[in-house]
Amino acid sequence: MTFSQPTEDLAGLLTELRTLQDSVAVLGGTLRKQREVLNQRGMSLPPGTLQGLGEIGDLLTDVLRQIDMIYDELVQLRTLRRTAGAINASLDLDEVLNFVLGEALRLIHAERSYLALRDPQTGILSIRAGQTVDDVPDADLAKLSRSIIEEVARTGTPVLTSDAQADDQWNIHDSIVLMGLTSVLCVPLTQRGAVTGVLYADSRAHKGIFGDKEQQLLFAFANQAAAAIENAQLFDNLRHSLTEVTAVKLLMDNVFVSIGSGVITADEQNQVTIVNEAARRILSLPTDLPDQVIGQPLDAILPLDAEAFQAAIYRLRTEDAPEPIAIEHRPLLVGHAEPSVLSLTLSPLHNAAWLTRGVTVVVDDLTEIRRREDQLRAVRRYLTPAMVDNIHSIDQLGLGGERREITILFVDVRDFALFPETVQAGELMQRLNQYLTVAVEAISAQEGIIDKYMANEVMALFNTQLNPSPDHARRAVQAACDLANHYVRTFYPDLGEAPDARYYRIGIHTGIATLGNTGSATRRDFTAIGDSVNLAHRLLENAGPGQILISHETFDQLNTVPASDDSPAAAFEIAAFGELQVRNRQQAVSVYSVMPGC
Repeated sequence: MTFSQPTEDLAGLLTELRTLQDSVAVLGGTLRKQREVLNQRGMSLPPGTLQGLGEIGDLLTDVLRQIDMIYDELVQLRTLRRTAGAINASLDLDEVLNFVLGEALRLIHAERSYLALRDPQTGILSIRAGQTVDDVPDADLAKLSRSIIEEVARTGTPVLTSDAQADDQWNIHDSIVLMGLTSVLCVPLTQRGAVTGVLYADSRAHKGIFGDKEQQLLFAFANQAAAAIENAQLFDNLRHSLTEVTAVKLLMDNVFVSIGSGVITADEQNQVTIVNEAARRILSLPTDLPDQVIGQPLDAILPLDAEAFQAAIYRLRTEDAPEPIAIEHRPLLVGHAEPSVLSLTLSPLHNAAWLTRGVTVVVDDLTEIRRREDQLRAVRRYLTPAMVDNIHSIDQLGLGGERREITILFVDVRDFALFPETVQAGELMQRLNQYLTVAVEAISAQEGIIDKYMANEVMALFNTQLNPSPDHARRAVQAACDLANHYVRTFYPDLGEAPDARYYRIGIHTGIATLGNTGSATRRDFTAIGDSVNLAHRLLENAGPGQILISHETFDQLNTVPASDDSPAAAFEIAAFGELQVRNRQQAVSVYSVMPGC
């Protein structure tokens, strides 16, 4: 027999009893008429006949009233059973709240219903949802009796009033009077002895529509609703937590993928738990089956000898406050023709209680760095130590540039037209290299760098990232003076040149230029570009044989920036050369001449 069968049987019984009650009433009326006829003939009905029929009618009326009550209760129980299944059919909090409100309206025939829930963290009670009799959400949540809601939430006891306007306990509240509330029923939502919320229903149009039966029904329903709402809230919190955990995991995965260092973690049994892509690449671990490495012993994938590994793990697990252990190793990895240079840093992996529960290994491939260092050691034989130390900063610029103030020196060591016509090409090249050597030695002595050779010209830079110096203008002028003196006093006489020979020409300018790397990722040149470079070359073009022309900016630097401890402090003999109108410039340029014999 199903749950619905008793109510169906009672409905049939009620119909039969009402039919019987009607029959008794008809029979009583008929007998009363017959009694009058019999009295006229001197006859009468058996004593107590009509009285008995009246008692039978009263009995039927009482039975019908009791069966009606039982039927209503069965209908309510059936409704509660149906709603219990429906209310727990969903774990979506909004769906559960809307269902609870709709069923509350239908169960007790209210006009409006509201749900107030208590925040488990703050304990604050707030209206979470509302609904009207036509299932349209009620946007005006302020128009309800908050005084009744707060009372029920505080005491955990239902409140029932059939006419709130005439109820002395509640008609003192403005919300009751202003909104014209009449019938109000409010019951608590209780879970494990604590009030977690309130289910409120009211009617503004009818008095006395709620009674004890409606209160008991809504109270029983509220107990079911409280459990369903809590389940939905727990599921909603779990869903949010899962979303946050998923987001954190995704972030961690992205971090592990993006960082260049290899990262490996292992548990207390030294079994691998995490390996990022960089670690697989550096250690030549299999990438086609990523999970193949997970669960393997840590020492099976680390390129360390067993003794070094065991010693490191022992220190991490036994010391009170173990420090990270750095090890550099040169293993021959799978697929590599030569040993790699690996830096491995082992650190303890702690839990929330700061207890060691594993180990983290960070792996960096230093092979290329060590190769570059070897190359730099070889380069140090040819360049100044300060210049070599700055090569790293130049490489970090990438294929870009940096604007800074520098001094640019251009020197024309000897015009090709000034070489004897009888000089053959091979001898000419040899002679030219001799001239260039003198210039380069003088420039290098003042820590200038050679930017480029252009046939018989040399371009040198001072105060770049490779050779920073505050008195760069002084160093450039000193380099020009040194090479001029060497030419005149030593080099020219050794070559048998005339005593008055002056073949060099020099232009120097101080200004802002863009310095950086040009080229490709595999082949680069470090150079300077900009108007300052062009102006320095224009000064060279305007210089005569044996002249050193400097710009006004270089002249100012000589007078305002003191010589550093390791640079020359000699005073230069300088004369105003005048103003020059150089190519590609609208305004004339103030130029000075550094006198021969400086």
